[in-house]
Amino acid sequence: MFDEAQVVSALAARDIVPDATQRDAIAALVALTGSTASGRRARSGDTPAHQGVYCHGLPGRGKSLVVDTVFELASCRKRRLHFHEFLREMNRRLVSEPRGDDRLGSVSRQWLDGVELLCFDEFHVHDIADAFLMGRFLDIAISQGTRVVLTSNYAPDTLLSDPEFHERFLPTIEQIKRCFTVIHFDGARDYRLGGEEAALPHFLAPLDAATRDALLQIFVRYEGNETLEPATVSAAGRPLAARAAGAALLWADFESLCVASRSHLDYLDLTEQWHGLILDQVHTGWLAKSHTLQRFIWLVDIFYDRKCALFIASDQPIEAALSGLEGAHDLSRTLSRLAEMQSRAYRSTLDGTADRAETTATHQR
Repeated sequence: MFDEAQVVSALAARDIVPDATQRDAIAALVALTGSTASGRRARSGDTPAHQGVYCHGLPGRGKSLVVDTVFELASCRKRRLHFHEFLREMNRRLVSEPRGDDRLGSVSRQWLDGVELLCFDEFHVHDIADAFLMGRFLDIAISQGTRVVLTSNYAPDTLLSDPEFHERFLPTIEQIKRCFTVIHFDGARDYRLGGEEAALPHFLAPLDAATRDALLQIFVRYEGNETLEPATVSAAGRPLAARAAGAALLWADFESLCVASRSHLDYLDLTEQWHGLILDQVHTGWLAKSHTLQRFIWLVDIFYDRKCALFIASDQPIEAALSGLEGAHDLSRTLSRLAEMQSRAYRSTLDGTADRAETTATHQR
């Protein structure tokens, strides 16, 4: 067991002093993780007052920071994952599940088996298929007494905002409002902005010889090899042409990764194979197309969540090109995350591989 003071102390170690809303969230999360509902099926007619906590607000307001801190302190059987990762797991299980009257309910029970505390980061519902899946999953989770924490950029009432489908998701929205403590993170500070820039530039422009040389130096730093060989790699079972594929770092073009028809499944697979990505030849005019922009947002989300490094070479500064664009969900979150990903505060899984690459290069000489 732990208390609010321990959470505040853990945040203080990261130079974070929680504001009033964050303290409300800490209190709700500590109460949730200290509850005894987990591991039992709710009785018929029960209304689980503290079945979950739903944290929503603008990007960078500390939602994931607070939730992750509590999650690390919790000693129960727990899982924390990005919403894209959850959807991939569920769909994989559904494919292999035998036909039945309630395949989704059966898969949900299997997935939740042994999980006392479940945390979803960046919860969202943009299409009716995901809405149907998530509605049934939450039904099962609540009926089994699983404690659930959701972070989102969306208030419950704005989930699945498409007017064609919104009404069909209302029962799940009402369930969230009834069974979860809903907390709006409304602080003015974006914790991802204003950090000291990393020693190694991560976003380069324009697409000239100097940028090309800088990208080569980045690849050599982490791979210890100046020889670039084009490669064809696999992303979610489909071929992907790459400029180079090292042990830690993949170097590929924006056209192949975001203009071509790819999905979040491809990007999840890449983060499981490499610690970082050089995203080259980003012609920012392509971002005006909504599907391309949405794929780029997915890529940033997934690489950020998996703490992978991202280097971008574009014809003009990427953040300036993104500002003011429309046609995709969650663009403000992307800008916030890009700001952190080029700061010293962002610790990626690529950190440390440079030393190993240098050692390898030394042995080869």
